[in-house]
Amino acid sequence: MIIEQPAIYLRWLFPGAIWRMDQKKKDIYITFDDGPIPEATPWILDVLDNYGIKATFFMVGENAFKHPDLLEEVKRRGHRIGNHTYNHMGAFKHTNKTYFDNVEKANLLLHTNLMRPPHGIMRWHNYIKLRKNNYKIIMWDLVTRDYSRNLTAEEVLWNVKHYVRNGSIITFHDSLKSIDKLKKMLPTALEWLIAQGYTFKVFD
Repeated sequence: MIIEQPAIYLRWLFPGAIWRMDQKKKDIYITFDDGPIPEATPWILDVLDNYGIKATFFMVGENAFKHPDLLEEVKRRGHRIGNHTYNHMGAFKHTNKTYFDNVEKANLLLHTNLMRPPHGIMRWHNYIKLRKNNYKIIMWDLVTRDYSRNLTAEEVLWNVKHYVRNGSIITFHDSLKSIDKLKKMLPTALEWLIAQGYTFKVFD
């Protein structure tokens, strides 16, 4: 589907963004958006530790500001940090300058060259500005839709099994909308991915 696995024409809109990694290698990249929050992030960190998996957390700067201990804990456990703007800002609701300033405000806390726009949406000028300022824009190859009220945990797990492929960048969320479903399906999903022979990677 166009949501779970973005269509090719969407990927063409931002050719320098990263939607999928090396298709020839059986590697996958687990990512979490929207945290860190105490209701979700610590549990996810423990699950990842149980399986020896490292992930990339695209953090909302405001949440990192509210929970600096969680920001440091994610880093301490060896995971990668990404920028998800300071206020989970929608690009089309603000000027280009306001949007970029919001990204930079988040980066005062996060100190990362990885950036993922909320909802995967940017203006072209946002994209150019971010690239010129050395941000590596990470999109996704598989969004699990764990945030959706219309999906059960079993359906989120099905999305993982059905759409994953070599080089997939898989998006989960460490958020209140997602955590109940993740508690039911994330360990099973990770075990299934391991059984399929996938290697878990983080971005350079």
